[in-house]
Amino acid sequence: MNYEKLLSSVIQLVEDAGELLIAEWQRPNGLRGSGDKAEVDIEIESMLKPGLLQLLDCDFWGEETGYRLTGAQYCWVVDPNDGTADFLKGHKGSAISVGLLEDSKPVLGVVYAPVLQDGQPDCISWAKGSPTLLRNGKPVTATLPRKEWNQSSKVMVSTAAKGKPELNSELCSPGSFVAMPSIAYRLARVAAGDGDAGVSLVPVSAHDVAAGHALLIGAGGVLVDQDGIGITYATEVRMQTVSRKCFGGTAEACQALIRRNWSKVFS
Repeated sequence: MNYEKLLSSVIQLVEDAGELLIAEWQRPNGLRGSGDKAEVDIEIESMLKPGLLQLLDCDFWGEETGYRLTGAQYCWVVDPNDGTADFLKGHKGSAISVGLLEDSKPVLGVVYAPVLQDGQPDCISWAKGSPTLLRNGKPVTATLPRKEWNQSSKVMVSTAAKGKPELNSELCSPGSFVAMPSIAYRLARVAAGDGDAGVSLVPVSAHDVAAGHALLIGAGGVLVDQDGIGITYATEVRMQTVSRKCFGGTAEACQALIRRNWSKVFS
């Protein structure tokens, strides 16, 4: 398998699909959808699915268009718009997430956030065998293995953290928190060196984290569940709910954060 050639094609597919998300954001009559379901999500996945299966015909796990699990060696894992609920509330930062599993292990990931506060789309990617991650086509040297858990550390958490800044500051100490939509993009930014850990405090499925997990692998990081156990994708049940909470980044930061009483944010 020529993963680097495959990655190049997947990036192009994902960036093309991102045009749909940009166009949706700019709709004169507003965004279509409610709650955590947007019409554009189905449109994006319906565009990605045939393109990905043409590149590599294998199993498929999607959030919007169903799945096919036959026990094949490879499986595409797709979230067409991770962070839909925040997207529909008008928050920028949702992301298209495409991962590839080989024998249930992440070997390729592309996370693309086309609508961001600074106006510049951000595409972070990696494939097995690549010496570095790519960010917007340029190599990114991995920094996770050299990061230390201290006052300069940053923890990527959900947008809801803005509503309880003091509590989240306490839970993320000695580092500081960065609130943003999309667990996929949180993990991607951590893998690219923007932070020390990305956190989800709600159950996640394979489509939420598989691509970000691949990026963390490429950057020398980890992705673990609420008990500190590495995330796996070996069964349909595991694909549906890979963890109740997840922590991705440096091993030191993740182990420290797991021990915090995160239930306080829901009280």
